[in-house]
Amino acid sequence: MSENVAERMTKSGFVALIGRPNVGKSTLLNRLIGQKIAAVSDKPQTTRWRIRGILTRPEGQIIFVDTPGIHKPIHRMNERMMRAVEAAIADVDLLLLMADVTESFGSGDRFVLEMVKRAGKPTFLLLNKIDRLKDKRQLLPLIDRYRREYDFVEYLPISALTGEGVDLLLQRLFEHLPEGPLYYPEGEITDQPERVLVAEIVREKLLMVTREEIPYVTAVYTEGFKEENGLLRIHCVILVERESQRPIIIGKGGERLKRIGTLAREEIEFLFGKKVFLELYVKVREKWRENDALLTQLGLER
Repeated sequence: MSENVAERMTKSGFVALIGRPNVGKSTLLNRLIGQKIAAVSDKPQTTRWRIRGILTRPEGQIIFVDTPGIHKPIHRMNERMMRAVEAAIADVDLLLLMADVTESFGSGDRFVLEMVKRAGKPTFLLLNKIDRLKDKRQLLPLIDRYRREYDFVEYLPISALTGEGVDLLLQRLFEHLPEGPLYYPEGEITDQPERVLVAEIVREKLLMVTREEIPYVTAVYTEGFKEENGLLRIHCVILVERESQRPIIIGKGGERLKRIGTLAREEIEFLFGKKVFLELYVKVREKWRENDALLTQLGLER
């Protein structure tokens, strides 16, 4: 980074994206960073751990922390996911509470609000998915509802999908963040290891291709990652909980697994700018969501 650029950067800080499952946190993170670093799907619990995205601009540097959708845990995996949310809230300078404007306010929203109140930190309310509204006046009752509950710093309607309102969001963030140092070198966009990025891409394609009940019982980790003569050789393992789930992922004649692999390989090649040889294996590990050692291996912090 040039000395002149470093001198111009006066604002920096950590910002957590929180909210119920499927409100668009990962979509917004990818939009803010300008590159996909978090898996995106229309299925709940796509994000399972904290993912940091780094944005460096002339105004300064923002480290965004994407968090799992807030929900009541039923497995040890879910308990760790919620601890990741609590740790993120405790560690950041500012919160972005995202709400889906196409969904009615319910008990899940109340649960998230209580977490925000306990944290007592400066918080933006982001009303997401406004691209789906025919009449923006529908936002007013929702804004009033949240305003009665908590003194938010900003109330911003946005569309993470189309980018509407995102430039204003960034402007407001830099206005509210404190002066501070650069935490990461210019050019870095995430602290996620390459192996984790690859596993996330494979899992996203798995969510895209498989049936509705499968995503909750699957996980992906990268077992092998090696470059030989400009070719990336990658081996990923897809975990399931029961033997009966293997054929659902593999498909007739391996067709579904091949489809997952093809979609993932194309995106990995685009990400790394290299040819990729990708092998996928489906393994059965009963009750893996309750296995502490395996959860740690998968990246879910204790």
